Amino acid sequence: MTDAAGRDPEAVSKFVESFAAQLLEAGMQRMPARVFAALLSSDEGVLTSAELSDQLRISPAAVSGAVRYLTMTHMVSREREPGSRRERYRVHGDQWYEALTNREAIIKRWEGALREGVASLGPDSPAGRRMAETLAFFEFVEGEVAAMMERWREHRRELFGG
Repeated sequence: MTDAAGRDPEAVSKFVESFAAQLLEAGMQRMPARVFAALLSSDEGVLTSAELSDQLRISPAAVSGAVRYLTMTHMVSREREPGSRRERYRVHGDQWYEALTNREAIIKRWEGALREGVASLGPDSPAGRRMAETLAFFEFVEGEVAAMMERWREHRRELFGG
């Protein structure tokens, strides 16, 4: 049996659950992982709450909680369905870029907290040195992520244009 796009819905469901399991293993919560995988596997990259509920066999409340998490992490966005009050949820082609960029802001906040920690503990104390090394690591990662994202933008242009 195939759907309107000629795909086997069971095979799509297996992919969604398999990819969600991989995201779960990487630390994402179960429902956001399933919702994200479902959105990613849809042709338009857009589904309504009702469509997600039906496809994943979950409650609208579970969809709402998952979408709240995914929007906070910049992995999906909410939008109004044209001419309707219903919301739909969209995954973008650059969701990984957005998610990493969001992490970069978190790393900056951690760096500020670590600087305060080094100052409070004293840079020559064992705890202060450990904190300074952690700060140096995050500063290094921040620089590497910025350089990597620039290389990604260029690579993406080569692969997909625009």
